[in-house]
Amino acid sequence: SATGRHRHEYDYIVVPVTGGRFVVSDADGSTREMTQTPGLSYQGTAGTVHDVTNASGTEAVFVEIELKTR
Repeated sequence: SATGRHRHEYDYIVVPVTGGRFVVSDADGSTREMTQTPGLSYQGTAGTVHDVTNASGTEAVFVEIELKTR
């Protein structure tokens, strides 16, 4: 139900499969709510540190794609 605190080493794309509501805890201790819409992708940036917790009350599925360089 939570990703655990982690750091993104690369820029990344998130593709929500089911959508859902999440609470994002950022590195500075602040929190914010986020809603994913099925099929509506968004991009994140390298260096982001956070924990993402499912607040939907149901299973939430998304695919995260790291944009690695050669």
